This record gives sequence, C-alpha cells and structure tokens, in this order.
Amino acid sequence: MSRIGKLPVEIPSGVEVTINGQTVTAKGPLGTESVEIRPEIKLEKKDNSIVLTRENDDRKARSLHGLSRTLVANAVHGVKDGFTKKLEIVGVGYRAAMQGNTLNLALGYSHPIDIPAPEGIKIAVDQNTKITITGANKQLVGDIAALIRSKRPPEVYKGKGIKYEGEHIRRKAGKTGKK
Repeated sequence: MSRIGKLPVEIPSGVEVTINGQTVTAKGPLGTESVEIRPEIKLEKKDNSIVLTRENDDRKARSLHGLSRTLVANAVHGVKDGFTKKLEIVGVGYRAAMQGNTLNLALGYSHPIDIPAPEGIKIAVDQNTKITITGANKQLVGDIAALIRSKRPPEVYKGKGIKYEGEHIRRKAGKTGKK
C-alpha cells in the first residue's frame, strides 16, 4: 500500500473542490487549478477531504497512487497558499529588473534577456539581485525558475550566475602557481 497515496487530502476552508469524473478542480483565493487523474485511480469526496484509492494492485496502479494524491494535494495547496521559488544573482554587473510583466536580465551577454511572465505567475525583483517567483501551479513555478536559472547557471570557479536561494555551489580550485 502506498504510504502517501492512502493519506486523505484535507480541504482547507476557503477552497472549493469539485470532482467531475476523473478531473479534480480546486477553486480558491489564488485561482483555479485542475488535475486529470488516470482511470486506474478512483476519487471519492468524504466529509472535508478527498480519498484516492486504486482499482487493483497491479504495478501501474501502485505507481500512480502516490503521484495522483500528490498532484491533487498540490492543486489544493496552490489555490489556498501558492508556491514560491527564490533565485539569487551573483556576479559584478549582473542584475534583474521588471518592465511591466516582463523580467529583464543583464547577465554579461552582449544583449539583455527578456522573459515574459506567463499567466498565473508573478515575478518580483528585490535589490536587483533577488528574484521571487510565485503562483498557484507548482509545476509552472518550478519551470519558470528553471528557465531563468538556465540563462546563466552558476559556474564552479567563482560561483557567478543565477542560483536558487540556499543552493550550495561546489567550487573548484583555480590554477595553481608555477613552482
């Protein structure tokens, strides 16, 4: 039995969840999220929670049980509290700025990099070097953070680039002097 899959998903106050066939729709203060669940998993709304059970015990159903429960829990949590990723820019002359709904990055290239914020995602810049990405969809928040980081990943000698907040960069020793 899946340890995660058998846990019920609690529905907090202020969130409305509807089940239509294999689709779970959560509506809350931060928006609406929908999750399509595979037919191997059965959905049931009991009291103030959602219980996911698998139809049979074959390998496919067992592997989807915990995943499906986590996707539903992320949708419910996202419309209530949202998800946040924070990035830090390290390097002389590297900076970020918001221009309307577009993130403008100066990362040492000969041209600025513009990244438009998709619908449902908010990007904020603090002190020109700290970027905060928030939204209701956990996957979309992570994808945008990974896209921004990919424009200048941290290098191993000086640590310059864009990194996640709290990320440890393994450093390499530089050249050793002649002896």
